[in-house]
Amino acid sequence: MPTTALIADDEEAPRAQLRLALQQAWPDLQVVAEACNGVDAWDAYLEHEPQVCFLDIRMPGLSGIDVARRIGTQTPVVFVTAYGDHALAAFDAGAVDYLMKPVDPERVAQTVARLHQRHALKALPSRKTLAAPEPALLQDLLAQLQGARRPPLQVLQASVGREVRLIRTDEVVYFESDSRYTRVVFEGAGQAGGGDALIRTPLKELLAQLDDSVFWQVHRSVIVNHRHVAAAVRVDEGSMHLTLRGRPETLPVSRHFQGLFKGQ
Repeated sequence: MPTTALIADDEEAPRAQLRLALQQAWPDLQVVAEACNGVDAWDAYLEHEPQVCFLDIRMPGLSGIDVARRIGTQTPVVFVTAYGDHALAAFDAGAVDYLMKPVDPERVAQTVARLHQRHALKALPSRKTLAAPEPALLQDLLAQLQGARRPPLQVLQASVGREVRLIRTDEVVYFESDSRYTRVVFEGAGQAGGGDALIRTPLKELLAQLDDSVFWQVHRSVIVNHRHVAAAVRVDEGSMHLTLRGRPETLPVSRHFQGLFKGQ
């Protein structure tokens, strides 16, 4: 029986690169599910019960770390990350592994070899007998990884007419990008008030600096502070938008991110 895997990354290109590298290094591996956010990754894990999970660290809704904590000792997790902090070296001696973006085929082959060696994947008689990481080791490695991340961005410098305004990120309602600029829509108190401003930081780069427990990407051009979301409205089978507290505009939600707003 082929070994099954889940791949989760909020960008299509890295998922495709990893899938191709795994096909080359592990032809018998069957990717049974892909997800573009942490909520869908967890749902896919519950549905398919994969034997190995490849999780991007930064994803909207639930991060890869959040999903790994939910998985616990059930299944080995390989983290995929764009962050090269030296703390990641701790994974080399642990029961979980990591891959740096963009993934290197030789490094993927090493990871596959380690998984075969540690868990004897080729000899598995059934999908539920895969050895899992020691709980204490897994939690220690997760703590090291989370501790290695830089503190979230607290203040933005944005152009408002002739001024360069300092905007606290906790005042931001949403970010909206086009091909040249990112628009910051914010609320404020006192004389500063609220409004909007422009910054040159691309949305993708900005997302990596924000607190992902507060800011969710909901569209390729929109990041929203979820505390300002009033409701997610499903227009039809493939269309959804967000309404905001005390604001008239709505924000689009692309199909990839609709899993963030599932009713209970």
